[in-house]
Amino acid sequence: MRTIGNFFWFVLGGAFMGLAWWFAGIVAFLTIVGIPWAKACFIIGQFSFFPFGQEAISRRELNQHDDIGTGAFGFIGNLIWFVFAGLWLAIGHIISAVINFSTIIGIPFGIQHLKLAVIALAPIGQTIVTTEVADAARRANAESWVDDKRRR
Repeated sequence: MRTIGNFFWFVLGGAFMGLAWWFAGIVAFLTIVGIPWAKACFIIGQFSFFPFGQEAISRRELNQHDDIGTGAFGFIGNLIWFVFAGLWLAIGHIISAVINFSTIIGIPFGIQHLKLAVIALAPIGQTIVTTEVADAARRANAESWVDDKRRR
């Protein structure tokens, strides 16, 4: 089912938005200062080509600890990203979502475009993993939280 979903997604807007992410990555890479943003663009661009069966998750949620992209530097990086590229990519995903929502078959694709629009606003500190890995990380976080509450 994922393969079929990814095929239709690619044809119904995924290819265009994936290329938009890669274009933003190339522009960011050329500035030298934007190399960290470029890396995020290429990863999320690949996710934008074939999103079904994968999920964006915070690295903090996945690893259960902060890193440079999930702390204060990540927040500042996301602010800079929002101004220069995030808003524009989010608008592209929203337009694609509206087009997909105009058809019955496109509703799941429109929902996925809206998820990607949210990611486009603040991609630093996010990573792409399979749906199963994301679910396992969330379960582990929930178990850790429950254990902490029981100890108190």
